Amino acid sequence: MNKTSKIYIAGHTGLVGSALTRKLTADGHTNLIYRTIDELDLTRQTDVEAFFAAEKPEYVFLAAAKVGGIQANNSYPADFIYINLAIQNNIIQAAYKQGVKRLLFLGSSCIYPRECPQPMKEEHLLTGLLEPTNEPYALAKIAGIKMCESYNRQYGTQFIAVMPTNLYGPNDNFDLQTSHVMPALIRKFHEAKINNQPEVIVWGTGTPRREFLYVDDMAAGCVFLMNLDDTTIKRELLSYPKPCFVNLGTGEDVTIAELAALIAKVTGFKGKLAFDSSKPDGTPRKLLDVSRLHALGWQHATHLETGIARAYAAFLNCQAAGCS
Repeated sequence: MNKTSKIYIAGHTGLVGSALTRKLTADGHTNLIYRTIDELDLTRQTDVEAFFAAEKPEYVFLAAAKVGGIQANNSYPADFIYINLAIQNNIIQAAYKQGVKRLLFLGSSCIYPRECPQPMKEEHLLTGLLEPTNEPYALAKIAGIKMCESYNRQYGTQFIAVMPTNLYGPNDNFDLQTSHVMPALIRKFHEAKINNQPEVIVWGTGTPRREFLYVDDMAAGCVFLMNLDDTTIKRELLSYPKPCFVNLGTGEDVTIAELAALIAKVTGFKGKLAFDSSKPDGTPRKLLDVSRLHALGWQHATHLETGIARAYAAFLNCQAAGCS
């Protein structure tokens, strides 16, 4: 990507999209385009096609999605499958029709089977049953991968994908009803501290293991992949049946109990931790094998505790500004 290349970031206001915008801007890219949901409804095919025809982006980062934690996925399964399928179908098709040079699709580590061998390799996709609590979302993301793969095979496009692990950082969703585990715990511990509560109750048993990647590291990894030379892209990501996607993570995980203790430390909460085993744990473990990405030349840079401190600072700034 040249500094003046026209780059469309779908979902630029979210956790992922805003990090991509920060990274591209910091790298000196001067021709970024985006639309808010009020300006462009990505679930409407005719609107998306008209936008692509008018703007003719050269590169696309497909970060727009409906996302949420276990509670949100359980409450709105139809929304999670319909909205995500509609968005990615419309953008990928429009990108093909308008001759986009390269597209990067953002997936999720939940695409892998619930009982997947650990760490999870790209080749493990579709080798077992999915975790029921987020199956609709996972199916949509799998469809997105296969759509990219199919367009590459049939039309010779360069549509690649990344499967990030659990992301966190600035611009995260801290709503306790719809957020993922990291921002939910940050908010819980902060509010417990300021309200002098003696205890914080964490969903589940605390035993599941999770991997976390600071969102600005994710953005750096995505831009790295989009800037790979054509020879490497074709050899490593476009040679079917080799997967057209790569895992994007740290290759390191912690238990939810360890994560909660670390967040308590960062936020300054001095009370006790308790675990509500009546609540679902989700997948027992989700650790990505990131050897393929490492072989391409990229690794994460932010240590977990450092990232949590930055995420907490972002949460406090958001609260001070009245946005959380």
